[in-house]
Amino acid sequence: MKLVNCCAVAVLLGTMCLPAVARTHHRKHKPKPLKVQVATLLKDPAVSRAHWGIYVTRMDGKPIYAMNEAQLFQPASNNKMFTTATALALLGPDTTYETKIVGKGVFNGPSKLGGNVVLVGAGDANLSGRTLPYVEPADRPTPAPPAPDPLRYLEQMADQVAATGLKVVNGDVVGDDTLFPWEPYAEDWTIDDAVWGYGAPVSALTINDNQIKVTVAPGDTEGKPATLTLSPAVSYYKIDFSVTTGAAKSASSVQMERMPGSKDLRIYGSIAVDAEPDVEEVAIQDPAEYAALALKAMLEARGIEVTGKARAEHRLSTDTQGLLAVSSQPVADLTQRATAPAANPAEKLLASHTSPTLEENMVVTNKVSQNLHAELFLHHLGVAVLGDGSIAGGARVVRAFLTASVGIDPDDFIFFDGSGLSGHDLVTPRAAAKLLQFATTQPWFAGWKRSLPIGGEDGTLAERFPKPPLKDHLFAKTGTLGEARALSGYLECASGKTVIFSIMVGNHTPRTHDDRDTMDKIVAAIAETN
Repeated sequence: MKLVNCCAVAVLLGTMCLPAVARTHHRKHKPKPLKVQVATLLKDPAVSRAHWGIYVTRMDGKPIYAMNEAQLFQPASNNKMFTTATALALLGPDTTYETKIVGKGVFNGPSKLGGNVVLVGAGDANLSGRTLPYVEPADRPTPAPPAPDPLRYLEQMADQVAATGLKVVNGDVVGDDTLFPWEPYAEDWTIDDAVWGYGAPVSALTINDNQIKVTVAPGDTEGKPATLTLSPAVSYYKIDFSVTTGAAKSASSVQMERMPGSKDLRIYGSIAVDAEPDVEEVAIQDPAEYAALALKAMLEARGIEVTGKARAEHRLSTDTQGLLAVSSQPVADLTQRATAPAANPAEKLLASHTSPTLEENMVVTNKVSQNLHAELFLHHLGVAVLGDGSIAGGARVVRAFLTASVGIDPDDFIFFDGSGLSGHDLVTPRAAAKLLQFATTQPWFAGWKRSLPIGGEDGTLAERFPKPPLKDHLFAKTGTLGEARALSGYLECASGKTVIFSIMVGNHTPRTHDDRDTMDKIVAAIAETN
């Protein structure tokens, strides 16, 4: 033992006597400057012809690196950062919305109504089976419990109506979404988006994210018809279903088609007998009408006779100026609140439901990049500040906030919607970085940062940056639309410091991920060099 210790001391002394060059031989190689790394990455032929913009700053806004930072790019879902930050700042984190069912007409005692039962939409984004508050993936139970009924809150309100003693409705069941003008789609949303849940129409009466889950499962043997399941199971679309069961290990191809404005849904193709079910989210053509149909069926199931029909009540837009003209108008006072309409004494409240808080909804919106919810934020901003729930009214409030309060150059952005689905949306990387820096100075920052996806952990970044040193050290909003991609947020670097960054790319090769892979390498280079 003594001999071993003496040898250890000798080895140590020998090491201490080595030249300085030898002692530093195993130190980590100093990384190349960020500018050099980015230039090398963007020389790759797979991405070199795309249009790139990058801006990196310290947390106080001092620039670290810039490339095309003042040029305009499609932000895609980076747009949601601007919408949700404005909503959180102006509406407040604890804001809630109350959906009501009222009786309009003449009551003959509590049991008979000569008039309509009206479901009045308040812009609640979460009349659905979604669980709120948001639960981090690590905290979710295993196995996952059964999903709640997507129409549970509508069922609860139907119970409240039945508890009033109402038995006969000599009139209609109406889905009223007139809080906002009926503008289901913003300018330049693509036609094919409108078929799917991510492009669902915007309505003040939103039900189950205005989408239906369509599940196609194979039959038990080859050649048999496949099976179709809808959730919620409300009769709404006329469905032409012709999917067959194919041979084991055969290619599966299930197609779904619906023309704009149509309630005819065609589902066709084949699915292998050993394949997993094909699950798609199909948009609801008219959410207010759908909600009225569902409520009418629920009331009838509770023994309430309805002599009329289920229908929607919309308020058509009367704007003749166009979004650019309206949204460019300043707002004198962003703290002002429009006067709410007085209660109608001819209406009787039959049921109500209060939404989760704005902050709870915001976390889900940014984590999973929920387009419809972002659009509802935009409409609510217009209602609250201007008494105008139009797209243009909401865009006007957002523009006024970003220019007057955040200090973003008005030429650095133009938004035609709240989610980023519009191909007309444009923003510069420096505008995104400016917003991110401004947010750090605000009392609502912690809640807003919590809403951003975390690298390798959750939301739209769950599968990206899965390993150290970036896993759990990146808090950023993603964006993907056609040939545009964006990633902007906060990055904890090798030095322990946190920086702000925005990376945007346009005109990349269609239906490839090379730009995304390069973008992630640029993020790694930013972290390594700061």
